[in-house]
Amino acid sequence: MTVDIDKTAGPAGTPPAGPEAIRAIPVRHYGRYVSAVIAIGLLVAIIYAFGQGKINWHAVPDYFFDDRIMKGVGQTMLLTVLSMLIGIVGGIVLAVMRLSRNPVTSSIAWFYIWFFRGTPVLVQLFVWFNLGLVFEYINLGPIYKNYWSDFMTPFLTALLGLGLNEAAYMAEICRAGLLSVDEGQTEAAHALGMSHGKTLRRIVIPQAMRVIVPPTGNEVINMLKTTSLVSAVQYYELLRYAQDIGQTSGAPVEMLFLAAAWYLILTSVLSVGQYYIERYYARGSSRSLPATPFQKLKATMLSLSRPRGGVA
Repeated sequence: MTVDIDKTAGPAGTPPAGPEAIRAIPVRHYGRYVSAVIAIGLLVAIIYAFGQGKINWHAVPDYFFDDRIMKGVGQTMLLTVLSMLIGIVGGIVLAVMRLSRNPVTSSIAWFYIWFFRGTPVLVQLFVWFNLGLVFEYINLGPIYKNYWSDFMTPFLTALLGLGLNEAAYMAEICRAGLLSVDEGQTEAAHALGMSHGKTLRRIVIPQAMRVIVPPTGNEVINMLKTTSLVSAVQYYELLRYAQDIGQTSGAPVEMLFLAAAWYLILTSVLSVGQYYIERYYARGSSRSLPATPFQKLKATMLSLSRPRGGVA
């Protein structure tokens, strides 16, 4: 920003009549305008290219609310929720085991995390699906006995493959959250006579949630997209139904765009939920919470509706 100083003074031989007037002139950032024009130009070019491509865009709205697509959306959400429940519960248990002073439990948790984080999810799904080569039967005594191939259905394969893999990542997230709580909190709780388990439930975990929730929200969104891999083990979810419709309707690429649109909608809804959950657990970390998008919109509308230049 440049400054223009007005050096107007009084009559000759007399000091200036008052303090020098300063007029601020904002500096023009021409680079911003150029980059904005380039970005808009690229966006228009991409939209034009897709619009001129040999893609039947009318097929997308025709099948957008198809019964098979809606069933796939439901199956995807169900698998996401159940897999995350397994991952969160398993992650908490593994995190506590990892922080344990018992070398056996700590080593078992470390090995679990190392193995499941070090191998691809798709490989784990195939291993679960083909474990019948190792275990011909599953025998739980008088409770359950059956062939492994009949027991390990595509749904159970997807659930175990995604949930147990997610537990390894959630274990590290939970461990980081537990370590973020000052040790003095635990010592004070023990001094008051609380047991180790009660200290975790009442003191440590509630404070660790502020650190655990943001990455957990990201894991939920990532899990929603990762469910698309289970089509490889014959489980029908959103992507698999979209592919089947594409093969029968002669619009395979269009159905992929349809599936991508549904994934965007679902992840957007989850992102909104993540925002408000993070806001809830951020209470007490700062004096005032930032305004929500609805509060900002309301404040903007109120400011626009107020008369200018005094009371009307």
